[in-house]
Amino acid sequence: MQIERIESTARMSRIVKHNHTVYLCGQTAADPAWDIAEQTERCLVKITDLLASAGSSKDQILSVTIYIRDMKDFSAMNEVWDAWVLNSEKPARACVEARMARPELLVEFSVIAAY
Repeated sequence: MQIERIESTARMSRIVKHNHTVYLCGQTAADPAWDIAEQTERCLVKITDLLASAGSSKDQILSVTIYIRDMKDFSAMNEVWDAWVLNSEKPARACVEARMARPELLVEFSVIAAY
C-alpha cells in the first residue's frame, strides 16, 4: 500500500494517508489570551479543515486522543467537544493530562480517521 504524506516539513507531516486511514499531526491552538474553550474550538476547526482536505470528515473519525494541560479544564473542554460531536458519529476517545510543549498550550488533539 502506498503512503501519502501531505504538508510535510523536515520534522513531520500534517496529514498521512495509508490504507483508507488518515492520521493528523497533533492539533493545537496557542494564544495566551485564549482559554480552554477557545483553544478547543480552534483545534476542532483545524481538524475539520484538515480532514476535509484529506477526503474525510468528523463523521469518519475513528479515534481521538486529547491531551489537556490541567484536568481542571476537562468540563470546559468537554462542553465544546460535546457541541461539536452532537449530531455526528462518536469516535473512540481518550483524554489524559499531559505536560505540553509550550506553556500557552492548554489542549492538543491527535486524530485518526477513515477516508
